[in-house]
Amino acid sequence: MNINIELSPTEKILSHEEVLKYIPHRYPFLMIDKVKVDSSCPIKAVGYKCVSGNENFFQGHFPGAPIMPGVLIVEAMAQTSCVMFLSKPQMQDKLAYFMSIDKVKFRIPVKPGDLLELHVEIIKNGGKRGKMKGEAYVDGKLTTEAEFMFIIVDRQ
Repeated sequence: MNINIELSPTEKILSHEEVLKYIPHRYPFLMIDKVKVDSSCPIKAVGYKCVSGNENFFQGHFPGAPIMPGVLIVEAMAQTSCVMFLSKPQMQDKLAYFMSIDKVKFRIPVKPGDLLELHVEIIKNGGKRGKMKGEAYVDGKLTTEAEFMFIIVDRQ
């Protein structure tokens, strides 16, 4: 699936290869394909996931009526947030870890063939710790929302 994304002059798309430079996740646990960041608005980003019927989790969730597990949608939001933070030059050699997940709501199932848009935004930034709000959309419809906290640590 080709992702067509309109960009403003201050926005850029971090390709799949660039995403791999910033976060340690790899197949089968890499949950995002691309991330749009905006230098004029460094507190927001949009991640993209082309949901394929070949994903290994569809083998058991659920045979005959496959849907993407909600916890993996929340993970995709978190990975988008990590790329947003860790793509900044001052964040080289850092990792981000979940601290908490709150206010999660699953509204519409995500199915094979869907393009998942993951909108994340900082709602509290305390330097190495922060709180994010995430919303996932398919075809402009809200599928999942959550708030989560993170901590930035040195990569060892």
